[in-house]
Amino acid sequence: MIRSLRGRLFAGLTVIILLTGIVGGLLAHRWAFDEAIEMQDSVLIQIAGLVLSGSLAGGRELRGVDEDAEVWLIDQASEDDAKLWSLKDGLALATRKGQPIRVLLRTRPDGTRFAVAQRTSVRDEIAGDMAFRTVLPIAALIPCLLLITAIVIASSLRPMVRLAGDLDDRPADDMTPLPAAQMPSELHPFIASINGLLQRMRLLMDQQRRFVADAAHELRTPITALSLQAENLASVDLPVSARDRVAALRQGISRTRHLLEQLLALARQDIGSPDRATIPVVALDEVAKEIVADAMAGGVGRGTDLGFARLEPAMVRAEAVVLAALVRNLLDNALRFTPQGGRIDAWVYRDGDAAILRIEDSGSGVAPEEINRIFEPFFRGQHPEGDGVGLGLSIVKRIVDRLGGSIEAVNIAEPGRSGLRVLVKLPAASA
Repeated sequence: MIRSLRGRLFAGLTVIILLTGIVGGLLAHRWAFDEAIEMQDSVLIQIAGLVLSGSLAGGRELRGVDEDAEVWLIDQASEDDAKLWSLKDGLALATRKGQPIRVLLRTRPDGTRFAVAQRTSVRDEIAGDMAFRTVLPIAALIPCLLLITAIVIASSLRPMVRLAGDLDDRPADDMTPLPAAQMPSELHPFIASINGLLQRMRLLMDQQRRFVADAAHELRTPITALSLQAENLASVDLPVSARDRVAALRQGISRTRHLLEQLLALARQDIGSPDRATIPVVALDEVAKEIVADAMAGGVGRGTDLGFARLEPAMVRAEAVVLAALVRNLLDNALRFTPQGGRIDAWVYRDGDAAILRIEDSGSGVAPEEINRIFEPFFRGQHPEGDGVGLGLSIVKRIVDRLGGSIEAVNIAEPGRSGLRVLVKLPAASA
């Protein structure tokens, strides 16, 4: 069963064209064949007229362009054709020398008779050739019609294909209504339905974002209070078992506070993009230097070699705090998955119209079936490390999308090296 609308239209129109061509061809062939037979009968009548007028003598064979297309003039004096003279004047079918013929008999004013005859096989062959030449243009026209039909169908459905391509190329959070001005009127109801769905999805997403932001904001105060109380317990003289429980409590509170901060950051990135003309120009290299310097303390404690492999000036149009969150989350992710004594390298430079931020670690990388999902919220993979909640890379992806850039994560597969490479490209700005 053909599921494609284009395929159904083409198959249906092909059947119609073929049936029309076949029926029309058969009718044209029959009509042309009969016309050719009638034309040859007219030739016999004209020759008989010439004989009656005395312009032609009997007992002759006349040949046309085709040597086999002879026409005989038979006089009644011929005894071999005695059977012909039993026929009445006019056109008739007869047999001469064992071959079927078409014959026209006439009587002269003096009472003698003559016949004009032609073999039936020759007549049929001539008529068949003429009929075939009549049908040939119809047969040649059918492939042209099929080609034109395919082109018309493709051009008619091109707006729908273009509309689908535009939807596929959109970011997941782009709820801009689809334009209907340049689309065929048949697509207007469909576009209106899609725009209504996008509007409802936008309202739902806005409600979800507000809920997440409000909930995270409201929870910060009690979590902060719990954190202070847990810190105060650290100075109290407690048994060893109680100290272990307090340490676990403090770790849980710290993880919850980290989750709330990440949720708030995610909610902030989900807010509509501001006017780029109002965004300041910031040095990405300077922001990266500060974040790397702050992260070195955590790297030293794990024996991790953290530093820059390349650091060059690169200006981007973004808020410094947003760039700091981007770099910090990438470094936190790299530190979490880099083993003891590992290495993390950072690159910041400009490449044409793009500012490049590149982070490489020496960890085990990401499973191939999971690498396309690491930017999804709350995705931590089959082998999570540390106390992360799976929001860091999701926040990075939201920041990069808002800044009009791109991000790519690939496993490092080089001799003697493994790990994850994250490459961020942002539109470069003038200083």
